[in-house]
Amino acid sequence: MKRLTAIAALAVVATATACGTTGNSSSGPGGIYTTIDGSKQIDASAPINPFNPQGSTFMGYDAMSLGWPKNDLMNPDLFYPGLAGSWSVTPGQGEVVIHLRPQARWSDGKPVTSADVRTSIGLAYTQGGSAYTVNAGAAGAAADITVVDAKTVKITQGANRSNAFLRNVLSTVIVPDHVYGPLLPAGFWATLKAARGTGPAADKAKAQITGLSQKVIGFSPPEDVSAGPFVLERINPGAALLKKNPHFYDAHKIVPDKVKVLNYTGNEQIWNYLVSGKLDNAPFTAVPAAVMARIKATKGNEIRKGYSPVAASLAFNQAHKPYDNVHVRRALAYLIDRAQLTKIASPEAGTPSVTTTGIHGTAAKAWLGDGLAKLNPYKMDPAKATKELKAAGMVKRNGLWAMPDGKPWKVRLTVPAEFSDWVAAAKSIASQLNDHGIDATVTTSADYTLYLDELASGKLDIGFWLMALGPSPYNIFQRLYGSANGWSLLAGRLRHSPPGKDGNWMGGPEVVGGVNPGELTNRLNLAMPDEQQRIVGTLAGLTNQQLPVIQLYDYVNTQFVNTTRYTGWPPAGSEALRLPAGVWMQLGMIEKK
Repeated sequence: MKRLTAIAALAVVATATACGTTGNSSSGPGGIYTTIDGSKQIDASAPINPFNPQGSTFMGYDAMSLGWPKNDLMNPDLFYPGLAGSWSVTPGQGEVVIHLRPQARWSDGKPVTSADVRTSIGLAYTQGGSAYTVNAGAAGAAADITVVDAKTVKITQGANRSNAFLRNVLSTVIVPDHVYGPLLPAGFWATLKAARGTGPAADKAKAQITGLSQKVIGFSPPEDVSAGPFVLERINPGAALLKKNPHFYDAHKIVPDKVKVLNYTGNEQIWNYLVSGKLDNAPFTAVPAAVMARIKATKGNEIRKGYSPVAASLAFNQAHKPYDNVHVRRALAYLIDRAQLTKIASPEAGTPSVTTTGIHGTAAKAWLGDGLAKLNPYKMDPAKATKELKAAGMVKRNGLWAMPDGKPWKVRLTVPAEFSDWVAAAKSIASQLNDHGIDATVTTSADYTLYLDELASGKLDIGFWLMALGPSPYNIFQRLYGSANGWSLLAGRLRHSPPGKDGNWMGGPEVVGGVNPGELTNRLNLAMPDEQQRIVGTLAGLTNQQLPVIQLYDYVNTQFVNTTRYTGWPPAGSEALRLPAGVWMQLGMIEKK
C-alpha cells in the first residue's frame, strides 16, 4: 500500500496540468475521465513497459493481467476475469489451466494468444519472485508452461506446493509476444529448464535468466500496444492521457472516450484536485479533518469506504531490553488509548483495533468467530500496566519508571517523516506514556527507505510496522513470523536466524509457549481451509498473548468519487473498491451522467 506524504495546511490553488483540459471537460460523447494512480508518480521519461517499476503504463487501463482479485476476506483465490475468461485448477493447485477470452485483441488488432501468455511468463522469470522464480525448491514456483492451443495455457506447479499458486498465476501481467518476444533469447526455455536444477550448470543458467532483468526493465516500445480498455496517447510530467481501445473485448462497456491520469507530488496536490472538483475518483489518501470538510463541500464529491487489509502497529525489537520481557510489552498495551490516537492520527481512514491478533479487525471476525471475544482486548488500564511493569522488575523513582537495575528507561518511537498518520500516532503515544511516568519521545527518519534500513539493521527499539496484509492468511502472519522475525524459506526448507542476522530485527524466540509460529505460518501456505482456520486461531491467540506488536488501528479504504460527470460507482463496502477504476469500467460499473 503506497502511503502518501505529510499532513499540512492546504492551499487550495488549482494545479494546472500540461495535458490541457481537466476532468470536467469532454472530448466526445463519453468525455474525459480524470483520476490519480496512487501506486506511482508519473515519469514521462519512463518506458511504456509494465515490467519497469516506474513504467508509463496503468494497471486496469492499458496494462492487463489474467484476472483481478475480488479481495474476499478469507478466500484470496476469488478473481474477476481479466484476459482469462475462465480457468480451472486441480486440488492442491498442482495445475492451473487458463482459457483466454476468444475475442481478446491487442490495440493493433492482433489476437491475444497463448504465445503472449508464455512470453509474459518468461519475462516474469527474469524479474523473479511469485510463481516465476529460478530458485530451486521455492514454494509455489511454476515447473512447466504448456501451450495447449492458441487460447489455452497449462501452468504446472513444482513439487514444493503453495496454495498461493493460483492467485499468483492469475495476477500475471500479459504483454504482446510480437512486441516483447525478441527480449527472450533463442534457447530461453531450455535455459530455464536447466536453471531449475542444482549444481554449476544450473547456477550458470540461473545467472543467464536473471541477467536479462535490466534488459527487460529498460525495454522501451515505440508505442503502447494494449489489450486493455485504453491505450496511451501521450504523456508529459503533468499527466498521462489514454484513449479508448476500439479492439478491447468489452469495448461497449467502456463509457469514457479518454482517461487522464494526473501526476502528484504529495497529499497536498491531491487535496487541491479534490477540492477543485478535478477528479472523477481518487484512491486512498491521508486527509486531515479540516481538509476532508473542504473536499466534502465540493459539488459532487462523495466518499466510498471499504475494507483495507492493512493495520498499523507498534513493533518491538525483542533483542533489546526491556522489550524482551512480555510484561513490558503488555504494560505498554494497557497504556495506549487506541481510540484516542486513531482519532488524532487517522480519523477518516482508520478504526481503533479491537485488540492485537495480527489480523485486520474485519477479517478477524470472519476468521476467529466467537474466539475473537475471548482474547485480551488490552483496554486502557493504568493499574494493570503498573502490575505488569512490576512483574517485569521495573522500578518507579521520582515519578518515572526505570529499568530493573535502576538505569533510566527511555522509550524512543521512530517513524518515517513522510507517513503523516504514523507521526501523529507516535506523538499521541508518547504523550500518553509520559502521562503515566514513562519517558517517551518521537524521532523521525527522513524517508521510508531509510526507516526500513534502520529497522533491518537493528538500530531501533520500537518502530511502526504495517501488518495484517490479507486476504491470504500466510501473508497476514508472515509479517509477524517471517523474515523480519527470523524465519526464511530457502530451497524448500524453513530456517530461523538469530536476532541481527539475515534481516531478523524483531528478535523473537523461535519457540514460544511450546509453539513455533514460523512453522505454523509456513504451514498456512499448504493447508486446506479447515486446517488454515485452526492455525489462524492458534497464531492469533499466541500473538494476543505475546504481543510481538501492539495493533493500533485498522485501515479503512477511504476513496473519493465525484458524481457530476459519471455514476455507477462501486457501493460502500464493495470488494471492487480496492481495484483500479479501469477495472470498474471493465465490469460495466461506470456510466456517463
